[in-house]
Amino acid sequence: MESKVKVVADPTTNAVVHVSNNDQFGYIRLEQVRTVIDEKTQFLKRKVFSTLIHGEIDALRAAGYYAGQELPGNILIEESFLPFNSKNPERDLKIAGSTGIVCIGDDNGTLKPIYRRNVYSPSSKKEDNTIDHVNKEEIKAAFAAQSAVKAMTPNTDFDKI
Repeated sequence: MESKVKVVADPTTNAVVHVSNNDQFGYIRLEQVRTVIDEKTQFLKRKVFSTLIHGEIDALRAAGYYAGQELPGNILIEESFLPFNSKNPERDLKIAGSTGIVCIGDDNGTLKPIYRRNVYSPSSKKEDNTIDHVNKEEIKAAFAAQSAVKAMTPNTDFDKI
């Protein structure tokens, strides 16, 4: 079950509207806690999804958003074979956890990187748009290698001997 989408204030300043590099533009941050069930393992977990709503500072302030405000709809996952940002395409690459490996998908026989972002939709009827990645074995091997390194790293108790 999904929680409501909420407007989130900056924990330090309590500001809801944040100014971007160009002081005429800014954003507000939205969060939603969603229940996610892994289809393969059937393991359920609660996960926080977030996104930003961009706009002109005056328009964002005039909209009257406030901390904790609940909004209709959902924060959705949107994946694509095309970059969402043409000036910085690497920004939205789908990376497999801490491995640094880019998730690759099959676009009608051509292997391409997957781009991922979260978006806010006021409609509760829309669903996530995801792409299956085909480089699962490479990702599994990278996670296994990370686990092996962690298992061999001595902890502070070992150092005291």
